[in-house]
Formats: sequence, C-alpha cells, structure tokens
Amino acid sequence: MGRGRIEIKKIENNTNRQVTYSKRRNGIFKKAHELTVLCDANVSLIIFSNTGKFHEYISPSTTTKKIYDMYQTTLGLDLWSSHYERMTETMKKLKDSNNTLRKEIRQRIFGEDLDGWNMNDLTILEQQMQDSLTLVRERKVL
Repeated sequence: MGRGRIEIKKIENNTNRQVTYSKRRNGIFKKAHELTVLCDANVSLIIFSNTGKFHEYISPSTTTKKIYDMYQTTLGLDLWSSHYERMTETMKKLKDSNNTLRKEIRQRIFGEDLDGWNMNDLTILEQQMQDSLTLVRERKVL
C-alpha cells in the first residue's frame, strides 16, 4: 500500500509547518547529496526558512563561488561587474562628499583655501560662523 497524495497548500498550523519544513529540508539535502555522489554533479542548495534561518548544501568538490561562476558562464551574465560598478560609483560619491567636507572644515576652522573668494562669499562665511557660535553658546548654557 502506497502513501496517499496530499494537497499542496500552506500548512496553517505553525508546529506542523515547522516539522514538515525540517523533514522536507533534510530530504532535499539527502537528494542533493545522492545526486552529487551518484552522478558526479556539482550541486549548491541554499534555503532560507520563513524565520530567516539559512541552510546550505554544497558539493564537497566545489564552492559556492565556483557554482556562481559556472552559472554566469553558462548564461553569459556577469553578476559581479554591475555590483562592482555600483560600488565604485558609491565610493566616488562618498570620496567627493568627503573632500567637500574636508575643504569646508579647512575653510571654517583653519581659514585655509580662502584665496579667490570675493567679499560676498566671505561675508556669508562670517555669518555662518556667527550662527554656529551662537548655537554652541546656547548649548553650553543648557
């Protein structure tokens, strides 16, 4: 006598759902291991539970990075370059922002790099410094 068919739908009971998840997760890991041993296949299996827990199976003869690289080569994609480009753009923006802030600090605190400023710019800087000084004194009193 064989097993009865079950209807594939979400299990509403949390305890039953967790037990089923654990059993089926172990079963799919077992199948992945069997596929690796019997067929000499490179297998990478990544599972995130609904609670955010991470479970992974990777063939002993490979690494996750090698699997990703094979995936990219097969599809003709380059997953890393777009990410690298975004990181490079972000780093450039942060460097520019950092340089601007450093220049402002040198101008306001040390009075450096003020060559070429006209009288109006210097008056605005003086007003900003007066406002900052007023804020510092107010905070000191509190």
